[in-house]
Amino acid sequence: MRKTKVKKIPLAPDARYNDLMVTRFINNLMWEGKKNTAFNIFYTALDRVAKTTGENGYEIWKKALSNVTPAVEVRSRRIGGATFQIPAEVRADRKISLSMKWLIRYSRERNGRSMAEKLANEIVAASKGEGAAFKKKEDTHRMAEANKAFAHFRV
Repeated sequence: MRKTKVKKIPLAPDARYNDLMVTRFINNLMWEGKKNTAFNIFYTALDRVAKTTGENGYEIWKKALSNVTPAVEVRSRRIGGATFQIPAEVRADRKISLSMKWLIRYSRERNGRSMAEKLANEIVAASKGEGAAFKKKEDTHRMAEANKAFAHFRV
C-alpha cells in the first residue's frame, strides 16, 4: 500500500460554460491528445441539442448525465470457491466517471454521420430517460437488485 495519497491534478474550467465537469467530459471524449477536436465535437453536439429540443443544450447535457449516473453496482468477490456478484454503492467520483464514459461509449456505437451528431442524439435520448447509456444504468441497478441476497458479504 502507498504511503501517501495520489494528488489529483486540478482541471481548468472550459471557456464557454466555465465548468470543470465539461472539461472532464471533454478529456474523456478526447482521442490521441486532440483536445481542440474534442472541444469542437462537444460544443457542436450541445448546439445541435439546443436546436433540436429548443432548450439550453448545456442544461439538457447536465440532465442526461444525472439520468445516466448509477447509484449501485455489482462487484465480484470470491468466497469459498464461488464468485459472488455483491452489490455496492458507487463512490461519488466514480459515479461521474462511469456516467461520462457510458454516454461517450454508447454515442460512439450509435449510427450517424459525425461524432457530434451521435453525441447529440445520445444526450437527447439520455435526458428523456431512454437510449443505450440509460439502459446500461438500468441494467446495472437491476443486477444489483437481483443480487441483494449477497449484500451481507460486503466488505
